[in-house]
Amino acid sequence: MKTYGLIGYPLSHSFSKGFFTRKFEEENIAGCQYETFPIPAITELPALLAQHPDLCGLNVTIPYKEQVIPYLDELSDAAANIGAVNCIRLKDGKKKGFNTDVIGFRHSLQPLLQPHHNRALVLGTGGAAKAVMYALQEMDIPYTVASRTPGNDTVAYKSLDQAAMEAHTLIVNTTPLGMYPNVDACPDIPYAFISSRHLLYDLVYNPAETLFLQKGAAQGAVIKNGHEMLILQAEASWDIWNE
Repeated sequence: MKTYGLIGYPLSHSFSKGFFTRKFEEENIAGCQYETFPIPAITELPALLAQHPDLCGLNVTIPYKEQVIPYLDELSDAAANIGAVNCIRLKDGKKKGFNTDVIGFRHSLQPLLQPHHNRALVLGTGGAAKAVMYALQEMDIPYTVASRTPGNDTVAYKSLDQAAMEAHTLIVNTTPLGMYPNVDACPDIPYAFISSRHLLYDLVYNPAETLFLQKGAAQGAVIKNGHEMLILQAEASWDIWNE
């Protein structure tokens, strides 16, 4: 039995297990199973791999996308540049890390882009934000990074004025703000300056319409959640495991 799985902590809501279980059933893929492995610390990864010698691939989620890198033998160019891994291929005793978030985000975003979506505002600075920034660079879309606290190359939410909001017509939320069960939260940006020229993309997919997206839609913006991105990154993981 070929085993695939997901590491992270906690793993109370796993999209991946349901997705791959359905995929195996619907596509009549025999001899494969997908499990969740909630490990409280990344230091438990070697023991997990020793316990499951039939593991052929892993997905990686919060909080280990960056912490897992020292445990790998090799990285894809994208994973190395981003500094975050969400997919590991286990083959011939080697552990190679990939980033399929960047594939899922890019392919999900591209059909929505209009010529005036020529500058992006990235909300958040974590591993998911790094994948988004890498994809924007690939698409030649310049971006500004914003978070609650300013830092090197990062502006504070509170410093965003009307001019900044109007200049950045693509806004991507990479933070978990608004994710179930904390559905009343959203990034603290000036939504009043959002218009029908804006495209708001939220990596969160549960709920389907976060408060961030609701506030954008109320201003006439086009909105998109992260569900399709998740599907695309999962399919990309499957392709990598079965190259």
